[in-house]
Amino acid sequence: MQTSEAIRQRRSIKTFTEREVERDEIERMLEAAVLAPNHRMTQPWRFYVLGPEARSAYGRALGDRKARKMADADAAALVRDKIAHQHTDLPGMVVVAMVQDENPEIREEDYASVMMAVQNLSLQAAELGLGTHIKSGAVMEDPAARAAAGVRDGERIVAVVNVGEPADVPSPKDRASAETLTTWLP
Repeated sequence: MQTSEAIRQRRSIKTFTEREVERDEIERMLEAAVLAPNHRMTQPWRFYVLGPEARSAYGRALGDRKARKMADADAAALVRDKIAHQHTDLPGMVVVAMVQDENPEIREEDYASVMMAVQNLSLQAAELGLGTHIKSGAVMEDPAARAAAGVRDGERIVAVVNVGEPADVPSPKDRASAETLTTWLP
C-alpha cells in the first residue's frame, strides 16, 4: 500500500473483530512511530502496550470518571463495568506518552513530534490491514489511568491508540479542501 492510499483509507475505527493484534504487528507500528521528525532528536516518545489487565484498569479509570457524573448509583456501576469490559476486549491498545522537557520551547516541539509519531503508527497499522482509534481527553491526566498505563512521573500521555482488525469501516467524513484553507503569499 502506498502512503497516499493509507492516508486516504485511514479512519477512526470504533469496532474491531476479535482477532488479537500480534506482537510483531505492534512492533512494526512502533518502529514506524519512532521515525517521526524530531527537531532536536530528543526522541521524547514513550510507548506503553497494554495487555488485558492493564486495559481493564484503564477502562475502570475512564468508567469511574463517567460514573461520577451520574446520580443513580446502579446506573453508574453499570457504566463502570461496561467501559472496563469494552477496554479489556480491545484487540490492542497503545498509550503514547512523551517526556516533559523543562524548556517550554522544546516541550512544544516534542509534542508536535509525538503527534507525528502517532500518525506514523496509524498509517503503518493501515498498511497492515489494521484500524486505529486515536483518543485523547482529560482521563489521560487521571492518576488511576496513568497508573493503569504505567506512565512514569515526568511523562505526559499524549494519545491512547486502540488498534485491531476493523469490524466496520465508516465512510469518510466531509472535509474542507486544502484549497479553501490555503493562502498563497507573494
